[in-house]
Amino acid sequence: MLKSKTFVKKTRSGGVLKIVREHYLRDDIWCGSEVCTECKDDSPVLQRDAFIQSRLCTYPHYLIPDTNVVLHQIDILEDPVMRNVVILQTVLQEVRHRSAPVYKRIKDAIHEKEKHFYTFTNEHHRETFVEREQGESANDRNDRAIRVAALWYNQHLRKAPCAGELRVVLLTNDQANKEKATEDGLLAYRCEEYIKSLIGNPELVDRLALTSNEQNEITGGRVLFPEHLPLSRIQTGIKNGTFLQGTFRANRDNYLEATVFVHGEGEDGTEVLLQGLQNLNRAVHQDIVAVELFPRERWAAPSAAVLEDDHANDEDAEEEEAEKLESPALETSMLKPTGRVVGIIKRNWRPFCGMLTQSQIKEATRHLFTPADRHIPRIRIETRQASALVGHRIIVAIDGWPRNSRYPNGHFVRNLGGAGDKETETEVLLLEHDVPHQPFSKAVLSFLPRMPWAITEEDLKVRADLRHLCVCSVDPPGCTDIDDALHCRELDNGNLEVGVHIADVSHFIRPGNALDQEAANRGTTVYLCGKRIDMVPELLSSDLCSLRSNVDRLAFSCVWEMNRNAEIIRTHFTKSVINSKASLTYAEAQMRIDDATMNDDITNSLRGLNALAKILKGRRIEKGALTLSSPEVRFHMDSETHDPIDLQTKELKDTNSMVEEFMLLANISVAQKIYEEFSECALLRKHPAPPLSNYDILVKAAKSRDLEIHTDSAKALADSLNAAVLGGFPYFNTLLRILATRCMMQAIYFCSGMDSDFRHYGLASPIYTHFTSPIRRYSDIIVHRLLAVAINADGTYPDLMDKHKQSTLCNNLNYRHKMAQYAQRASVAFHTQLFFKNKGILNEEGFILFVRKNAIIILIAKFGLEGTVFFKNKGKPGPKLSFDSEGPSLTVEDQHTFHMFDKVKVTVTLDASNIQHQKIRMALVEPVVNRWCQCGVARASSKETQTGSLTCRISWEPIIPHFYC
Repeated sequence: MLKSKTFVKKTRSGGVLKIVREHYLRDDIWCGSEVCTECKDDSPVLQRDAFIQSRLCTYPHYLIPDTNVVLHQIDILEDPVMRNVVILQTVLQEVRHRSAPVYKRIKDAIHEKEKHFYTFTNEHHRETFVEREQGESANDRNDRAIRVAALWYNQHLRKAPCAGELRVVLLTNDQANKEKATEDGLLAYRCEEYIKSLIGNPELVDRLALTSNEQNEITGGRVLFPEHLPLSRIQTGIKNGTFLQGTFRANRDNYLEATVFVHGEGEDGTEVLLQGLQNLNRAVHQDIVAVELFPRERWAAPSAAVLEDDHANDEDAEEEEAEKLESPALETSMLKPTGRVVGIIKRNWRPFCGMLTQSQIKEATRHLFTPADRHIPRIRIETRQASALVGHRIIVAIDGWPRNSRYPNGHFVRNLGGAGDKETETEVLLLEHDVPHQPFSKAVLSFLPRMPWAITEEDLKVRADLRHLCVCSVDPPGCTDIDDALHCRELDNGNLEVGVHIADVSHFIRPGNALDQEAANRGTTVYLCGKRIDMVPELLSSDLCSLRSNVDRLAFSCVWEMNRNAEIIRTHFTKSVINSKASLTYAEAQMRIDDATMNDDITNSLRGLNALAKILKGRRIEKGALTLSSPEVRFHMDSETHDPIDLQTKELKDTNSMVEEFMLLANISVAQKIYEEFSECALLRKHPAPPLSNYDILVKAAKSRDLEIHTDSAKALADSLNAAVLGGFPYFNTLLRILATRCMMQAIYFCSGMDSDFRHYGLASPIYTHFTSPIRRYSDIIVHRLLAVAINADGTYPDLMDKHKQSTLCNNLNYRHKMAQYAQRASVAFHTQLFFKNKGILNEEGFILFVRKNAIIILIAKFGLEGTVFFKNKGKPGPKLSFDSEGPSLTVEDQHTFHMFDKVKVTVTLDASNIQHQKIRMALVEPVVNRWCQCGVARASSKETQTGSLTCRISWEPIIPHFYC
């Protein structure tokens, strides 16, 4: 049966275009039930014995949720108790349109066989399709379509001889929809009343999302916030310039302050400062909001105060807190535009990890949840299992934020485990940084090669056989996902042949299949302390793609002919087969190079590579490539407990630089090739030059030591850093390079057809990409595919040549790469806490990295550890502080002046008084600054707000020169 609609529309050129939309209806769409004998379904999904113990439904039944139930009660639907659910096509389409995250979650539930969720395509069934009536809204039409489909299911299943008491139950929170369903003879319940009727599953009640009416009943009280404007007024205001649209960014250190980043204002956008709870107006970190600017006379500077929200039950606190935001008169140049949130354009809420603060009222069911992410406000939830959840990490979702509530309302999702447990804390940091870490699905695994796998004769016919070459890999200890291997040999003409051989992952991951989609979504492998979250299944990452020694492997090779001055004479790309002769660590490779008694083929190859690498590096530095510093740390783990027992900064050897130089050269060579062939759709990587203002602190630090730093170009900066050496202070140059790293911008992926600035500032290269790590980076897989098409080694496909889709992919890769870095830092921070847990108080030397108005930031180079020592005294007058921004320097009590890079001595200890936010604290030992320092030493383990203490709050952040990665 065919339904069609015909209409005309006017084109841009003024013509008329006739459009015919055809909608096919069928009568052979299966119901999916085991009891049905009418539908010829070989693999039914819905069970015959569909029985969930319920006081309302004492008979077997299938559930049909409407759209809003799926959107708002997805946590309930995901629970294992919920089985035999029919998801209508109408509902699925509407959910897809309104919430991509919920759509993915419900699709995952449908694919989970144990849940018995069935998708019924009611929009294409002849008996369940409904047309929109005249004057009927789209929402009302969809509600009617859901009721018609539910009624059809009831009537259809009654025809089955063995259906028995099997019924269909409609779940809807729409009162009008429920009443109409009841009039039609359907069983219909609100989601809450159905869940509360379940026997033996009381924990599900805690997971119910609150409706708007329920939220108002819970909060009550007076109005605390202005009303949000409707979307129609917001859109009009943005169009006429009354309002600005931007991303809300909460201040993690001051809950009364936030900024809204407005895109398109100026070269890099602009920030609007928001101060006070009413002006923040219920926006949550990363929401897209509309703001109204205040007049210029109301512009202000950001507050220097650190404020934590400790008014758990005080609804009048905002009047007291507003006074805390007042700041002294400042220069006009320091003022920022200020404004207020007038409406929410898009909520970016997600499930949040954190801990429950149990109410002090006995038998209370309403409690406050404190998120682990300090950007997020506390959330009020209802739960009857609070005593069991205290001391545990839990997940909570926000349901809404009424005007009369100090905090948003939410609901309990699940318990992750005890706080401080390694597995629990790892799960928390993965969830908080949005790292996909679920086991690979059966659909994904189905695209892996069948074992045993071997290279075929067909493979050898279309590839260069390079198994005779003396290829070897050089990696960190314990590396199993070996992406790259190298070789170097002398040619008959006296030149050298150098090869970089990269795992041919794209041979195993074909475009568009489930394995490819999963790798694209994950974007990168995430390396944590003692744990690796693979981008691709282990069969590929650690076996078939890993270039292990003494096994044949498929590779993509970049081979150069060079003279002995490392000048490239010829470049050749080919798909190949290799057999690595050795899998070496950096230390093992260095030992071979340094041992004059070793002269085997592998060692000679390494020496040739090392000699060429030094020339290549020198040439790069001459062109202005930056050599910056990054005190990365390595943990030594106990073999039984897997707890860190030692912490050391990583030592880099010549072989680290050797491998890096040839990976850089391969990446540049491939970038040139794919851009030459595909100027509109090459996936490249760039590193923007920082604004000159970024270098202010670096210039001041050097000037304080009578040295000059030039920042007008990368080469000028590199030359200045090379010359910045102080006699008797060997670590000074390293400190400068660490500081220079902080001035850099983030390197990003981009599509060549969507940008005109390709330059990589840190590498001083006009073009760059990522080719050398396809096991752990999806960007490299795309680059492999582009290169394969360029050399006629593989075919293309539409998405590869679509610059807009490539650009969208790059956005996801940039996001995943950034989140992976943050997750890695969080893992290091947690393991650093474990390391210091049983160490007591340690005395260590450090250097002042930054000087602030009321604090100094100290780097302990031995541990790569950084922390802030605040001079403060709550409840009493603080020390007299004099800050010189030109130095910069800070004088305390007219006794001692602190400068950047001064050497200090501190005590280091772990403060576990707050189990959720444990801190590594420092107290200043030398130089001693009267009573302020003495109190700090004596009370270093006390609370951060303790009277007279000189304390440190660690925000551990390894300084990674990310533009190389």
